[in-house]
Amino acid sequence: MEAQVGAFFTISLLFLILIQCGEAQRRNSSSANERKALLDLRSSLGLRGKDWPIKTDTCQWAGVNCDQNGRVVGLTISGLRRTRAGRSQPQFVVDSLANLTRLTRFNASGFYLPGFIPDWFGLRFDALQVLDLSFASIVGPIPSSFGGLTGLRHLNLSGNDLSGSVPSSLGQLSELHVLDLSKNYLTGSIPSEFSSLQNLETLDLSSNFFSGQIPNSLGNLSKLQSLNLSDNSLTGSVPVLLSELSQLVWLNLSKNFLSGSLPLELRGLRSLRSVDLGSNGLEGPLPEGLFSNLSELRIVVLSRNKLDGALPGVFWSIPSLKFLDVSSNNFTGALSSLSNVSVSNVVFNLSNNLLYGNLSSSIGKFGFIDLSGNYFQGVVSNSGGNVSLAKNCLQLQENQRKLEDCSSFYTERGLSFDYFGAPERLNPPGLESESGSKNRLTFILVGLFGGIGFIVFLVLVLVVFLRWRNKGAANQSGSSNADPVQEEVSPSLPKDTIYLTGLGESFTYEQIVQFTSDFSEANLIKHGHSGDLFQGFLEGGKRVVIKRVDLQSQTSESFMMELDFFRKVSHTRLVPLLGHCLEHENERFLVYKYMPNGDLANSLHRVVSLENDGLQSLDWITRLKIAIGAAEFLAHLHHDCTPPLVHRDVQASSILLDDKFEVRLGSLSEAHAQEGDGNQNVITRFLRKPQSSEQGPSAPPLATCTHDVYCFGKVLLELVTGKLGISKMEDATTREWLEHTLRYITIYDKELINKIVDPSLIVDEDLLEEVWAMAIVARSCLNPKPSKRPHMRHILRALENPLKVVRVENSSSKRLRTMSSRLSWSTAFFESWRHSSSENIRENMNSFKQSGRVGSQSSGGNNDHSSSNKRLSSEIFPEPVEGQDLERQSEH
Repeated sequence: MEAQVGAFFTISLLFLILIQCGEAQRRNSSSANERKALLDLRSSLGLRGKDWPIKTDTCQWAGVNCDQNGRVVGLTISGLRRTRAGRSQPQFVVDSLANLTRLTRFNASGFYLPGFIPDWFGLRFDALQVLDLSFASIVGPIPSSFGGLTGLRHLNLSGNDLSGSVPSSLGQLSELHVLDLSKNYLTGSIPSEFSSLQNLETLDLSSNFFSGQIPNSLGNLSKLQSLNLSDNSLTGSVPVLLSELSQLVWLNLSKNFLSGSLPLELRGLRSLRSVDLGSNGLEGPLPEGLFSNLSELRIVVLSRNKLDGALPGVFWSIPSLKFLDVSSNNFTGALSSLSNVSVSNVVFNLSNNLLYGNLSSSIGKFGFIDLSGNYFQGVVSNSGGNVSLAKNCLQLQENQRKLEDCSSFYTERGLSFDYFGAPERLNPPGLESESGSKNRLTFILVGLFGGIGFIVFLVLVLVVFLRWRNKGAANQSGSSNADPVQEEVSPSLPKDTIYLTGLGESFTYEQIVQFTSDFSEANLIKHGHSGDLFQGFLEGGKRVVIKRVDLQSQTSESFMMELDFFRKVSHTRLVPLLGHCLEHENERFLVYKYMPNGDLANSLHRVVSLENDGLQSLDWITRLKIAIGAAEFLAHLHHDCTPPLVHRDVQASSILLDDKFEVRLGSLSEAHAQEGDGNQNVITRFLRKPQSSEQGPSAPPLATCTHDVYCFGKVLLELVTGKLGISKMEDATTREWLEHTLRYITIYDKELINKIVDPSLIVDEDLLEEVWAMAIVARSCLNPKPSKRPHMRHILRALENPLKVVRVENSSSKRLRTMSSRLSWSTAFFESWRHSSSENIRENMNSFKQSGRVGSQSSGGNNDHSSSNKRLSSEIFPEPVEGQDLERQSEH
């Protein structure tokens, strides 16, 4: 009996061993299949062997996550780099993913995948829960097969070039929590089938071309917390059934074509914190009691609509409100007294409406309130800097409306007007008295304008005299190019206090802490001179950069100036500001869009240090693209802004690069309006107190456009030479390096540029001419005399046309020599180069003549420069006046 039991136990044990061996064999087989699938994916996408090395376990590869059995469950190719061959033919080829049967997460955000999403993609991943293909350059329609991803919880296809209508099959994704299709070219109507997405918490369809009405069925999404349908072509009224979204926190329907009035039922959105209905066609008065129950509201934007009627007084008492923008509507009526209002952390924008009445002499405590563009009258004596009152009918205030405009407004409404404090106009006397008053007014005006005319005449005489004297003095000194004298005053950006329109969302301090994981060291990017930079993740996983400004160690002036800069300047080359946080007592926060390629300094250094795939630096085409992008923004600041704005912190670390290496300028805390006036008149210079142009070592950089030009010249040299840190430093070592390097930049010899060009650059003859041209531009920017540096608009044109800079023989010498009142960009630039290069041309010319590169008398045309070309160059770049010394100290 015991023998039988022992035999049975032995047989059972062997059976279990066989089962385990079979299971292990199946696991090994599955793992082998998955390894082969990953290797195939590495080949089809052209991923680098450094990230996915063949000799290493696949579970240790970058972005590969495995379960305890070694099966692949997560795959992230976002952030991985391709080999040179992979970059040459990128495409959406991920067929081998079908063999990763246990895949639950696939993230290709920001990874370049041009092409169509294959239909099979939505049929092979039963376990897939997270799919992120955002900003991957995908084109074409969304496959209807996506409806088969029934386990999907997070779907992000934003920031692509998807087109066509949204398939109704997406309504089958009953487990979906996040759906983001924003920033595409999708058309058609919003599918009513979305009402079946009962677990949906975030729906973002913004920045597309959806049309038709907003489906009432969206009101069935009982768990929805964030709804963004902005920047589309939606029509009709705001659906009443949206009031059923009791958990809705963020609502954005702005930039559409919505019409009609706001439904009173929206007061049921008791969890609502932010509502943006701006830039639509909404009309009529705001329903009484609409905002009374919305105690959680923090942001309300109703601007640029046709709303009218009285402005509800409840806005003054919403406890959590931080920002209200009802500008550019037709709100009318008199505001209740503002003297008792105390909301020091709230920003109100009531501008450009039809509000009127007497403002009290004391306005309460506001973070900021913009009352401009209305019809308020009376006297406001202590408004301070937190109120904007321009374009009203107020006494003792600058930049008000004309008397006729104000009088007509009040007369049409049968209201009493104070006529800017002239009480005799309130009860006009008889005709005779009125006639006498008119005569007295006529005499007063004649006397006034006569006196003004006499003063203008004297000023003109003085100007002519001083210009004649300065011209004579310049002729006697032999030079007409004196350094500009510094202005005594140093204005910053215009002083009107900011309001937060266009500055993104207003975040709470608790949100900022959540985004940065309580400012963990792992999220710290760097300690900047204007604040610490952290990476963060918004709700929904969007990656951002958050700057923390400690007001105890940093002055609030630079922070406010940066906010003001973003309010006043809008440009595609400006780093996008997504939001801000002003509620913390000792700290301020700015939230920027994340730039996948970091800044130029880190990107160039990181690429240079790579060794595996032979790519040692950014290629020349990318470098030239970066230079042009930065020049575009600086030219906008210098020439398109009034007054001209100066960046003051132009260096490689300020030039941010997105996923396509497009430039976005950052580091804006030093930005200022240009100090003084580049075209200041002679009288201003005559009356100015003399002062030294020297700066102390601790003095801030000058707020002059020429300073930006100088710093940009150093950035260009970094791009040419590959030497990092030049644009950041200004010490003796840097000046010595600059002095040595500039000797090899000359219009007379292209070959000399090979001595300083980045050795990792591989350029053919045509590209070498572009490198040469950029070096010439850099040399002109680094002229020791600020007044001799070219304007940024000429620098931009030179970088856009680099071959025209060096192939001067193809241009008419007469055209280049002609200095008219309306200079061409090339003439202006070459004139700057003449000043930049003339100071050491003699030294270079001697060496060139000895080497036979210049001055050859051969007529065969085989030398580097023919005699005719040499004559042309001399005409454009004449040798300097005898005895002129090279200035060693750079004034900037």
